[in-house]
Amino acid sequence: MKEEKLRQLLNKYYEGNTSPEEEKELKQYFSGNETLPGYEAEKDIFRHYVRSEIAPSDDFEKRIIKAVDDLETDERKRIFRIRYISALSAAAAILILVGSWFIFFQEREPADSFSDPQIAYAETMKILNYVSVKLNRGTIALQPISKINSTARISKRSIDRSVSAMSNGLKRIGLSGKFPVTEGKRNKETEK
Repeated sequence: MKEEKLRQLLNKYYEGNTSPEEEKELKQYFSGNETLPGYEAEKDIFRHYVRSEIAPSDDFEKRIIKAVDDLETDERKRIFRIRYISALSAAAAILILVGSWFIFFQEREPADSFSDPQIAYAETMKILNYVSVKLNRGTIALQPISKINSTARISKRSIDRSVSAMSNGLKRIGLSGKFPVTEGKRNKETEK
């Protein structure tokens, strides 16, 4: 092959404009032993293409068609699933609305009302007695706290008595409101 034709074919190849026949011609040229100098890199590239060419298997077309068919059935299943979920959601919403209507808008008489006032009074007293018993049990648990509180009050009274006795004693000796003078301060006062 002449260098000019080779250069044109390679330029077309690198631009992506070659036909399959032209690519076959390039592969055949570079798979031979003789090539023009300066085209060693292209020779390696095209030899790699020749060695790595793999022909599709016999059932290749069938597998492609099966894959496309599988995608179509998957899409149909997905659409069916979406419609099914939408229908179930609508049915659930309707059931919730009907159920809430029965719960909130049906008039019914309270179960704990009494037509006889004496029975109502007796039931009220029974409930109040029950609450009273529970409150009394709760106050039993608070008795240790009330003992602590009374002990604190007694201690406070005895401290108050001690403090008042001390303040009365200080008043009698004339030191009420004054702090005792230390020994060093007395010497300075006497020197003046």
